[in-house]
Amino acid sequence: MYDHLGLKVKDLAASIRFYEVALAPLGHELGSHDDTCAGLGPKGAPALWLYATKGAKGPGTHIAFRAADHRAVDAFYQAGLKAGAKDNGGPGPRPDYSPTYYAAFLIDPDGNNVEAVCP
Repeated sequence: MYDHLGLKVKDLAASIRFYEVALAPLGHELGSHDDTCAGLGPKGAPALWLYATKGAKGPGTHIAFRAADHRAVDAFYQAGLKAGAKDNGGPGPRPDYSPTYYAAFLIDPDGNNVEAVCP
C-alpha cells in the first residue's frame, strides 16, 4: 500500500541521529541525505524521509501510495481533484527522483502532501 512516508522535522541532525539508532535493529539505515532532507530504510531503498521545516507551517506529512501503473496514478490524481484535493504536481515522470519514477501529488483537505507513485 505505502511506498514511502515523509515527516517535517525541526532539527534534521537530531532526527537523523534518533532514527538512525532506533531503526538500526530493524535493519534500516541512513541512505541519501543533504542539508534539507534524509532518507532512511532498507539498504538502497529509503522509505522514511525527514524534511527540515525551516519555518514551514501545517501538518506537513507526506504519504506516497504505490500504484500498479501510470493509468492508476492518473486516475488517483483525477479522483482526488474531484474529491476536493488541491493540485501539488500533476501526473508525469520525475526523472530527478529516478529514471522510471512516475507520480502525481495532491494536497488533502488537512494540508498533507499525498502522492501516488509507480516507481
